[in-house]
Amino acid sequence: MAETVPDRASTVRDAWLEIRSAFRTAGLASADLDARILVSNLAGLEAHQLVTTSDLALTEELKQRLEHAAGQRLAGKPVYRILGWREFYGLSLALSDATLEPRSDTETLIDAVLPFVQDCVARKGCCDIADLGVGAGGIGLALVAGADKARCLGVDLSATAAATANTNAEALGLSGRYRAVTGDWLSGVEETFDLIVSNPPYIPTQDLKALSREVTEYDPMLALDGGSDGLDAYRMIADQAGAHLNEGGRVALEIGIGQSDCVQDLFSARGFALVASAADLGGIDRVLIFHRV
Repeated sequence: MAETVPDRASTVRDAWLEIRSAFRTAGLASADLDARILVSNLAGLEAHQLVTTSDLALTEELKQRLEHAAGQRLAGKPVYRILGWREFYGLSLALSDATLEPRSDTETLIDAVLPFVQDCVARKGCCDIADLGVGAGGIGLALVAGADKARCLGVDLSATAAATANTNAEALGLSGRYRAVTGDWLSGVEETFDLIVSNPPYIPTQDLKALSREVTEYDPMLALDGGSDGLDAYRMIADQAGAHLNEGGRVALEIGIGQSDCVQDLFSARGFALVASAADLGGIDRVLIFHRV
């Protein structure tokens, strides 16, 4: 592969323009955004400084780092996997091979349930949360960060994911109110909660092969594969949640496209009623919130 940052590039701005050009030539769908994110972060700049700081010298060390990162992106690795972190709901989260890269769609879930968490703290002096399938810990950490005295237990089948979530909690100064453990949903958990929340795997197994290369090669299948109909995790949560909810508690779930009716039916059959729902910025039903009837 030809050099992405040619020897004639002498400034960070030059390097950014060359990388952007290479990404465009390669047909990357988000070429301009990817180039801006990679170069600004690796150079330690705000994005706007790529334009306003046009004479910042390109060191040999930075040039090599940009070459390597650009080569990874051209080979299909997602931008934030290259950087090793991603922002979610204002929090910087470290990623690992065992964690999904948090998506903006999931912020819809935080918006939908954070008022309930804050109200619970106001009424009871605390709010106990269970986050099932934590990945990097984004959902539970965002809720704890947004509500003083809220506490969260995160559960993930992957020990590496749980460790990543705990590392993020410590880095954010939230480890006193957040901990993640290895487990199979709520099996073996003795505590009860005011809120059970989850963004579980919900993609039908047969649909996984149609996902983009950035997903299939870099996101863990454990966090994507929802079984033959995409509903396996929802069945498990619906079966277990009732025994772990405090009075007045809620179950809040992210769902996939077209799954709203099926998930509502699953929870209705187990004694739950829909309290609220929310759509993402694209107008797609994304969140369902239930209470025990």
